[in-house]
Amino acid sequence: MNTEHHPVPAQTALERRQDALRWVKGASDLMDNRFRIPGTQIRFGLDAIIGLVPYVGDIAGFAMSGVLVLVMARYGASGMLVLRMLGNVALDALVGLIPLLGDIFDITFKANRRNFKLLEAHYEEGKYQGSAWWFVILVLALLVGMFALLLYVMLRLAGAIGLWMWGLFS
Repeated sequence: MNTEHHPVPAQTALERRQDALRWVKGASDLMDNRFRIPGTQIRFGLDAIIGLVPYVGDIAGFAMSGVLVLVMARYGASGMLVLRMLGNVALDALVGLIPLLGDIFDITFKANRRNFKLLEAHYEEGKYQGSAWWFVILVLALLVGMFALLLYVMLRLAGAIGLWMWGLFS
């Protein structure tokens, strides 16, 4: 009986990148395109479902979108590409705060799928830049700033709705 230990070879950088991209593609699909309204071609994902919970769902969707952008930045998205992705996430989050309109927007805009398609095109064009931790940290700081802005807008909107409702019942 052979008792020799054969170590499992470490993943190469290319294999890690491919695994990360498969995860991003699956997560983007889950968030934006996993389900279909029966009898139609309309597809939606968890982002649209959790977005039905006012504000809390929007924050959860923003957080997941932020994680996806961080992973894409970690695996070679250029600075300009990440800025476009952050713009998609910001637009999705801000419009998502508007009751009903935001829910419809989630179903049609699909920020996560847009961002993944941008990354695919980026790789196909040969613009992959490798990983730069300083850049990932910068993206994380931008996401934290966007999150703070989202919370501010959400609280202002909730306060305005509260005052409006108070006026209706006073």
